[in-house]
Amino acid sequence: MRPRVGHIQFINCLPLYYGLVKKDVLLDVELTKGTPTELNRMLIQGELDISPISSIEYGRHADLLLLMPDLTVSAEEEVLSILLLSKVPIEELEGRTIALTNTSATSHALLKILLKEKYGLNCNFFICPPELGSMLLEADAALLIGDHALRAYFHPRPDLFSYDLGKLWKELTGLPMVFAVWAIRREFAEKHPELAQEVYHSFFQSMQYSLENLSQIASNAARWETLEAHLLEQYFACLRFDFGEKKQEGLITFYTSAHKHNFLPKIPSLQFLNIPHSLA
Repeated sequence: MRPRVGHIQFINCLPLYYGLVKKDVLLDVELTKGTPTELNRMLIQGELDISPISSIEYGRHADLLLLMPDLTVSAEEEVLSILLLSKVPIEELEGRTIALTNTSATSHALLKILLKEKYGLNCNFFICPPELGSMLLEADAALLIGDHALRAYFHPRPDLFSYDLGKLWKELTGLPMVFAVWAIRREFAEKHPELAQEVYHSFFQSMQYSLENLSQIASNAARWETLEAHLLEQYFACLRFDFGEKKQEGLITFYTSAHKHNFLPKIPSLQFLNIPHSLA
């Protein structure tokens, strides 16, 4: 059988999938492209077997899922692609309205945690499509993620204040932020353990290949993106894809805050797919 695998249609996941294309691994999987919100739903509902998933959604459904070792979308500090764009300084947003992109879940919780814990603010929120002009017609600030945020970062509007949520998280906690994880449905891992391990191995090899070829990936991506290759390479350099101890500590810290502010019913444990040493 061909595993049903999700693929986030954002530039930040390109390095992980680039190697899959180069090594013809995509012939062995059924790939579904979508936004984080769409893939979250599909994985949880059993329409996908393996997929990147927003960190907060793993936390909400950890009983259904296992984490893939060594694979995340994270940032040590700035992430560049998760931005709050505001008409006023962030400290002046008390009681004001913020528009949230409808393409994310983790960033919603992260922003609300930062506003509460770092700035002591109470704001109003609504969710809408990620079109900055429309968002700011009804709101004082807007949260953008992915490619929309990236374009806003590299082509900033002089009338807006810009805040990078990865940087704000690092200032608050001293830890990296894990925005997305790769997860596999427990029932699939139990029924097809060897196939699950093969998919993990393919993704891990793809990551290793891509990290060694970021300039090439940026040059190729620039052909169809509005951003130039050197800007994409700058962006890729900010991203981290590993899942080491500091990333795990950062994620548990995020879950602890999310539970405190009622975004999670409980603090989940991080449970990983078992990978034999020969494949690790």
